[in-house]
Amino acid sequence: MAECPMDLIHDLFLRLSAATLVRCRVLSKPCFSLIDSPDFVSSHLSRRLETGDHLMILLRGPRMLRTVELDAPENVSDIDHPLQAGGFTEVFGSLNGVVGLLNSPVDMALFNPSTRKLHHLPIEPLDFPERHITREYVFYGLGYDSVSDDFKVVRILQSKRKGGNDNFGYPVEIKVFSLKKNSWKRVYLLFEVQILFIYFYYDVLPRRGFGVLAKNHLHWILPRKQGLIAFNTIIRFDLASDDLGVLSFPQELYIEDNMDIGVLDGCVCLMCYNEFSYADVWILREYEDIKSWTKMFTVPKPECVESYDFVRPLLYSKDRSKILMEINNAKNLMWFDLESQILTTVGIECDSSFTADILVSSLVLGCKGDPTEAQRRKDQMMQKSNKRGGFLSKGFKLKL
Repeated sequence: MAECPMDLIHDLFLRLSAATLVRCRVLSKPCFSLIDSPDFVSSHLSRRLETGDHLMILLRGPRMLRTVELDAPENVSDIDHPLQAGGFTEVFGSLNGVVGLLNSPVDMALFNPSTRKLHHLPIEPLDFPERHITREYVFYGLGYDSVSDDFKVVRILQSKRKGGNDNFGYPVEIKVFSLKKNSWKRVYLLFEVQILFIYFYYDVLPRRGFGVLAKNHLHWILPRKQGLIAFNTIIRFDLASDDLGVLSFPQELYIEDNMDIGVLDGCVCLMCYNEFSYADVWILREYEDIKSWTKMFTVPKPECVESYDFVRPLLYSKDRSKILMEINNAKNLMWFDLESQILTTVGIECDSSFTADILVSSLVLGCKGDPTEAQRRKDQMMQKSNKRGGFLSKGFKLKL
């Protein structure tokens, strides 16, 4: 018998999905230590992002979550809902294998569906009385700050009641959660940004209130409202400096009545659509350079939908010839061929109540369960294994 070198095991494990690696933790103490090490978690994530292997679609339906393998849509797994409270839980972001879940502005969590690890965010009280808040019109964002190597959650809400003599417009509260510190902090606005909130932004579409991450900033649309708010505005939150500012975009889109924001291949994109015929997709090629905004392509309305309610590009295919689009809901997930301009359905079985997000297979947040309890169970297994010859006591052993 000969031991399999740990560097070979390391290379093998990098190729496996996170769900498989969770099961591999019980093979041996070296395997457990390797899979739980921060360096391996980081290397495994980097490989997933580089190769696009083991990508999944996270489906969020009424009171349930489900994953579908992108390369094999027939492989579907239901997930025990970790934040079920009898209400309607939203997914407000998916990033590096971690998703943001919320039942309300004070009931939020970070969750890794691959490892089933859940982190409840500490309750952060609201500055305004609940009667002055419309919960459906709160802005949320899940981001990763590459400067501080930290996951952050941003919550922005407005009071429906105008400020007093010392304030104007509708007061706004911005608070940021840091996973590293496991705490919230308040962010104060500069005057040039605060002046945007002289209006109450109540025309928030279902997904428009969820920020999209690009270039270490979270982005939202403050939508125009005919007769009340003249122009659309894109606000952005710098995760490193905690500054809220404005992102410039083409003037011809200022008065678009149907405009959503997304991210494609790390670039901010805007979707402007005619309800009954087409959707234009614009992309910001070079961040900070307004001249790099380009109308990338136009998506004709497919016959299977009556009208456009929501359009979002999710990702490129591996050969970059197609883009996965979510049209209105997850039932209408379609590949858009950039050359032929033809839409083809992905073939996922779900109804129109489901929405979709891309989910990376990762070990971020760690694995479910108390590590000391997991270690105790493994030690018991090791003792039984040693009695049978100890073939797992120091890693894999191969018969030569």
